[in-house]
Amino acid sequence: MAGGGTVTAKAMFGEFGIYCDGKMVALVCDDHLFVKSTVGGRAFAAGAEEAPPYPGAKPCLLIDAEQWDDSEWLAEIVRITFQELPAPKVRAKRKSG
Repeated sequence: MAGGGTVTAKAMFGEFGIYCDGKMVALVCDDHLFVKSTVGGRAFAAGAEEAPPYPGAKPCLLIDAEQWDDSEWLAEIVRITFQELPAPKVRAKRKSG
């Protein structure tokens, strides 16, 4: 995935959020890779199933395990998804005291 930008993972509630240059683009839940659904991502991963990564979540692209070893393909879907997602919201800092 690294070819898509600086990719990092953050543990979240027993699962992992996958970030590209600080923007969440995917989740790993129950050993499945879910990429946030975008118009370009759906076109690139034509035929990919859409499913929620956890109950109540928006559907994401469920990436087949066979694709996990294709680093060029993963980098491209991460790049496409990153470009189409909005910038992360800046949270106000809490006042101490």
